[in-house]
Amino acid sequence: MAKNIQSLERAAAMLRLLAGGERRLGLSDIASSLDLAKGTAHGILRTLQAEGFVEQDPASGRYQLGAELLRLGNSYLDVHELRARALVWTDDLARSSGESVHLGVLHQHGVLVVHHVFRPDDSRQVLEVGAMQPLHSTALGKVLAAYDPVAHTEAVEVERKAFTPATVTDLDAFESLLDLTRAKGWAADVEETWEGVASVAAPIHDRRRMPVGAVAITGAVERVCDGGELRSELIAAVRDCARAVSRDLGASRF
Repeated sequence: MAKNIQSLERAAAMLRLLAGGERRLGLSDIASSLDLAKGTAHGILRTLQAEGFVEQDPASGRYQLGAELLRLGNSYLDVHELRARALVWTDDLARSSGESVHLGVLHQHGVLVVHHVFRPDDSRQVLEVGAMQPLHSTALGKVLAAYDPVAHTEAVEVERKAFTPATVTDLDAFESLLDLTRAKGWAADVEETWEGVASVAAPIHDRRRMPVGAVAITGAVERVCDGGELRSELIAAVRDCARAVSRDLGASRF
């Protein structure tokens, strides 16, 4: 069995200590509580402070949890709140559309699938929660790139790989697609990422009108499209689902 890394264990213990009890603790208090030499404790605190996980009060010299840790914690909570709010609506969307439904968020230069509802039939399917999708070719990714400035930057500053002959890789053409996405309120992927597969997605916003994710219907081209175009009833269903989740997150305008 692999051994744990002692320095990480000590850093984790230090963060737990600062998270409970008094708001601020001095170096001596931290070192004695964790049975560490002051030099060792100080070294770990300096590293945590440099990463923004710990802050030191300039007047008292005492330490407290930093803003970066709070940001990471809020991000975790936001994703889980998004998934919790979307459970009923995405189940309904899968039932009404007869297709798979994915919920995605921006993560590490791509789209992280945080929820996946299977197509409601007896076919064999693979759970895709935790899978990463590209920003530039998928419907989920294009929606995020259109509405989220961070996702947009990440999508335009990297090489856009051609997965199929239909993938849009040219920057000007891609920007035009994002303009169209914003104008319509939804994005499409018709065999741009996987041959034979089509998808339509719409953005989810929170109470601050910030884009926090996207929801998509995905299925075989012959079912999702009609005459080469996405079926209008599926577009409407995805947009209604995104609006419903947004309302549950506190968004009041669309």
